[in-house]
Amino acid sequence: MIAREDFIFVIGYSGGTAIVDASQRRRFAALGTLELAANGLLKAALSSAIHSGKSEELEGVVAVYNAQAVHPVGSTEHLKRLFGVFDVPAGITRVKRL
Repeated sequence: MIAREDFIFVIGYSGGTAIVDASQRRRFAALGTLELAANGLLKAALSSAIHSGKSEELEGVVAVYNAQAVHPVGSTEHLKRLFGVFDVPAGITRVKRL
């Protein structure tokens, strides 16, 4: 499984390789899920919550998003569709940091 610190800053995939934003990873990887959300890194926060598998983290990210959004989402599934992050992909064998 891909490490949390890499997964939360994935910008794309190429086959079995995850492409990671290295500068964002260096700056923000140590932050927790809700800290990421509070700093406006909502996609990273959502990815962190998905990686943890904790429903309370997912709900926390939705709450932070809805507090800032013009058009709030109704559920975690809506937020996942909005950011295009659904689960931790299986089969990632390599990480490339750019």
